[in-house]
Amino acid sequence: MKPRIAVIGKNGRLGKALCNGLGERYDILPLGRQELDLEQPIRKQLQPVEFDLLLNTAAATGVDWCEEHPPRATLINFRAVAELAQICAERRVRMLHVSTDYVFEGSKREPYREDDVAKPINVYGESKRLGEEAVLQSNENNLVIRVSWVFGPEKPSFIDSMLNQAMTNLSVAAVDDKYSVPSFTGDLVEWIRPCLVDTPLTGIVHLCNGGQCSWREFAQFATDVADRESVPLKTKTVQPVSLESMTMFVARRPVYTVMSTERFGDLTSVRPRPWQEAVEEFVVKKFRS
Repeated sequence: MKPRIAVIGKNGRLGKALCNGLGERYDILPLGRQELDLEQPIRKQLQPVEFDLLLNTAAATGVDWCEEHPPRATLINFRAVAELAQICAERRVRMLHVSTDYVFEGSKREPYREDDVAKPINVYGESKRLGEEAVLQSNENNLVIRVSWVFGPEKPSFIDSMLNQAMTNLSVAAVDDKYSVPSFTGDLVEWIRPCLVDTPLTGIVHLCNGGQCSWREFAQFATDVADRESVPLKTKTVQPVSLESMTMFVARRPVYTVMSTERFGDLTSVRPRPWQEAVEEFVVKKFRS
């Protein structure tokens, strides 16, 4: 009998990818907002649901929305997560929880490791940090997976927006002084799969592609690939702008949240491929399909 995995956040980018990518080996129970509303008491909602492992990808991820709605952000990203963790502990079921690079303040200039102190600078990051702590404190076998700049074919992301702008506008710009690492959903599914049962990692693990880049470099590389694929572009250059100039942002953003995947590599012998390879695969498939 296949292990039954409840995936919370079935309509999100990573949630969709996991539901699609894990079905051959596991009995996947996809849970969206209709099945599990994280802003309502969870125990009663989950009472009739049986599972062998819970994988939570759901969150309030709008950084500015969280800044403007702190109570709701805290409810979804912390209090609901804490209740999920408590329920899993009572059932003696392992929980995997997806978190974010935004738990870091961004003052370092070398990749953050899992044991670096999390010091968020906005409501989103703080609510996610509290959620992490709740998951780790409830069961020593739980795992927190930090990801960054997630993109993939399941749902439009920053990179899709940039490519659409390059095809329709004469000028495109992106922030060039904020750095992190893209995480491709196709790769994330492959990396997470062994963490479930085969190599049950615990604690915190960083999962993202290799290297680092700014938003502008991310967008420029994707635009270059699209150009090589003969995609009709109105502009082929992504202009640089500063993070400080983005006056429409409500919340502060950390300027450097590159994460090291060394721990994951040491534990699994898997070394994530460079972000450029993942972006190229995504863009080529996007325009050839």
